Amino acid sequence: MLFLPLIGAAILLLINREKKGLIQWVCFAFTLSDFFLSLFLFIFFDATTHEMQFVEKIPWIKGFGISYHLGIDGISLFLVLLTTFLSVLAVLSSFKAINEKVKEYMVFMLLLETGMLGVFMALDLFLFFIFWEAMLIPMYFLIGVFGGQRKVYAAVKFIIYTMAGSTLMLIAIVFLYYFHLNTTGEATFDLMKLYQISIPLKYQIWLFLAFALSFSIKVPLFPFHTWLPDAHVEAPTAGSVILAGVLLKMGIYGFLRFCLPLFPVASMKFAPLFAILGIIGIIYGALVAMMQEDIKSLVAYSSVSHLGFVILGVFTFNLQGLQGGVIQMINHGISTGALFLVVGMLYERRHTRMIKDFGGISKQMPLFAVCFMIVSLSSLALPGLNGFVGEFLILVGAFKAKKLYAVFAALGVILSAIYLLWMYQRVMFGELKNPENKGLKDLSAREVVVLVPLLVMIFVIGIYPHPFLSRMEVSIAHLLSQVNKVERVAVIDHNANKRYDNLLKRMEK
Repeated sequence: MLFLPLIGAAILLLINREKKGLIQWVCFAFTLSDFFLSLFLFIFFDATTHEMQFVEKIPWIKGFGISYHLGIDGISLFLVLLTTFLSVLAVLSSFKAINEKVKEYMVFMLLLETGMLGVFMALDLFLFFIFWEAMLIPMYFLIGVFGGQRKVYAAVKFIIYTMAGSTLMLIAIVFLYYFHLNTTGEATFDLMKLYQISIPLKYQIWLFLAFALSFSIKVPLFPFHTWLPDAHVEAPTAGSVILAGVLLKMGIYGFLRFCLPLFPVASMKFAPLFAILGIIGIIYGALVAMMQEDIKSLVAYSSVSHLGFVILGVFTFNLQGLQGGVIQMINHGISTGALFLVVGMLYERRHTRMIKDFGGISKQMPLFAVCFMIVSLSSLALPGLNGFVGEFLILVGAFKAKKLYAVFAALGVILSAIYLLWMYQRVMFGELKNPENKGLKDLSAREVVVLVPLLVMIFVIGIYPHPFLSRMEVSIAHLLSQVNKVERVAVIDHNANKRYDNLLKRMEK
């Protein structure tokens, strides 16, 4: 499953670039095959255990204890499924949107899918870092080559922000390696073994901050969000779908997989700060979204707001908040991915995304209007649709952690209703004044095929979330137990302190 898209990319390189239709369908076939493979993970997943499942472990660089180690649990399961699901729809949505350099575009899409899947599957820190960096390259080219007028600026800004955070994470990974080697005598990057060691608090704080900065940039958490609107606005439609739907989730996943279990005491100490930053992101993102005149820019800032909810859920440190955070990651990928798709469909017809250029087009595009309405209501968390499940659980968790958190976060629900419904009203209703909108065609069969799976998932998760919540519950409960274990707080003597200080000095040299 991990390398099938890579094989597809290699095959595309052998096809004549003039055969655009063949290239598109071959790429689509590989993404669809990967999605069907991922369904087996969902079907055969054992929801009664927190242990990693479908594990593969092969020694790779033995001298440094590096192994090819893959596996998933209830947290990463749905992120893998979301990646394969959105990749299929992103490729299919590109059939008419991308007319030049189609071969290169499809190759980058397949390479990106392998990189994203590797991040969610890797259980070796060295392997994780390789996939984390590898997926930046195709996304850089997707924005920089196939984006809008300011595409190069947006692509460079995206890569610089992410690489800056990655550098600190790499330093922290190297420190963890030497700390484990010094403590146990074993050289390893294996995450399961690193979970077993107790790290002194003074090191936990610095290591947590190094990882957290990298993940905060990727989320992106306020105030590290400034690269996101540029990347979204300039990226092609499929790039925005993958960026919002999957790449932003890697930051949240990093907090769940690394920061919380490896540095539990530091995570608890910094929880109020991150909860407050999440709430600031919720309100700030919503207020800025309200002022946008470009529909795509509005959706981009809505991501800052919605992911603030996810961060708040993660740092409540209770089951409801964490479950809400994980399922809201999936909901955001579906709802915001669908929003970017409908915006892209409008842009293909009118070559503008400015709200003022539309108005009254529901008369010309009734089917589009219905789909757009459902997706907008999903994003603003209407009960019965998927967004409500995640945000409700997060608010319950926030209320249990600190009542004031829930009060301020709930403002985000009101504000999202304002900016989404106001945008929808200005675009779809009113008088059809612009003559260029009178000839707009409704959704094509291909566009219906792209949107229907997303609409189905919006209703399925909104009405019956049990199959999703039940599969993640045990893994999240185990994560909470890792964070809450008092015995993981290292109590070290003077000699141990001296040994760790010497280790730091050696690393500085």
